[in-house]
Amino acid sequence: MNLFSLLQARRSAGKPVRVALIGAGKFGSMFLSQVPHVPGLEVSIIIDLDGDRAREACRTVGWDAERIAATVFTDDGVRAIAGGAMDVVVEATGNPAVGIRHARAAIAAGKHIVMVNVEADVLVGPLLAEEARKAGVVYSLAYGDQPALTAEMVDWARATGFRIVAAGKGTKYLPAYHDVTPDGVWQHYGLTAGEAQSAGMNPQMFNSFLDGTKSAIEMAAIANACTLDVPSQGLLFPPCGVDDLPHIMRPRDKGGVLERSGVVEVVSSLERDGRPVFRDLRWGVYVVLEAPNDYAADCFKQYGLKTDASGRFAAMYKPYHLIGLELNVSVLSAALRNEATGQPYGFRGDVASVAKRDLRAGEMLDGEGGYTVWGKLVPAAESLKAGALPIGLAHRLKLKHDVGHGEIVRWSDVEFDPNNDTIRTRKAMEAAFAKS
Repeated sequence: MNLFSLLQARRSAGKPVRVALIGAGKFGSMFLSQVPHVPGLEVSIIIDLDGDRAREACRTVGWDAERIAATVFTDDGVRAIAGGAMDVVVEATGNPAVGIRHARAAIAAGKHIVMVNVEADVLVGPLLAEEARKAGVVYSLAYGDQPALTAEMVDWARATGFRIVAAGKGTKYLPAYHDVTPDGVWQHYGLTAGEAQSAGMNPQMFNSFLDGTKSAIEMAAIANACTLDVPSQGLLFPPCGVDDLPHIMRPRDKGGVLERSGVVEVVSSLERDGRPVFRDLRWGVYVVLEAPNDYAADCFKQYGLKTDASGRFAAMYKPYHLIGLELNVSVLSAALRNEATGQPYGFRGDVASVAKRDLRAGEMLDGEGGYTVWGKLVPAAESLKAGALPIGLAHRLKLKHDVGHGEIVRWSDVEFDPNNDTIRTRKAMEAAFAKS
């Protein structure tokens, strides 16, 4: 609780925290909107394939002409990182291959890296984080996004002596959503295609939120950062409001839905018949914790915590997350305290590609949120055993075999180049962390 005072000390010493932002999309724009209001924090470089779009994003969020003129805009991230004057690199492209390349460039240049790009983190994050630790720089999940916020709550619970029963987030979910394609996504958001297009909304990206892929990716990130397990059969997405978290999100032998304690899970804001859940957690994060003794359980009751009938299970939650508006916490934690707001320490969760329909040999996979596959959370050991194709690589790969609806797509089902840098990095991560 001292980031702002530390920042002001840096400012007074004439050493502002300097940031290079890669990707001026929605997340990046939300971050940029806060920068003018935080003295001592500067974005010196913005890296984006479309410089005009990036400048327009700055104007849209309120930057004045002087601040824009003082900022370097470039489309060459690796070169900018190698030669730029910055303390922290923020990778916000969402492209796994590009994110890996930028993260390694930052680590090689001795810069801290904040990985908004959770797709890259889930694909190879354990390896990147280890490389950063060896280089003496910080590799961090992005505060404001749900994985880092959940990791913070898990750390709070463990540091205060509680056992983690479950941790995760809320979302809008129905089983039928797994097969939704970009053509049908907007009806589930209450929009027409025209309304979405006029708002600049990308149907494939929004579909990745709906079809369960983004939830799987974020839960894998939490499992890997917090050394939690993932459900053996994939996420359950049980309907659950905040008042019912301690009742529903506990082990089955205690009356809940979980196969065991210490797992990640996502709760749905919709009942299975489509009715809204009372006091849902659609935008938030949570932890369910267990009292270590009767005295602590009594304190739960005395201080008004919602508990299960036994009084031993309770929940803490945060109802909202503000993504890029909160990113400064990660940036300043890295620059001022040399500390990550969550980072992977092992490979416990993976996201496998699953066919949305019967796929035929010769078809091209189109990745996260597309027409062909969705991402399912699976234990990393099971993913490796099955030879599952990670969702982060299921883009522009041609199928060699038919894959039935609902089946996992495997490495053996696709044509791929083993010398591709991203694939080689993924294989290196698997070899290094297969038993973590």
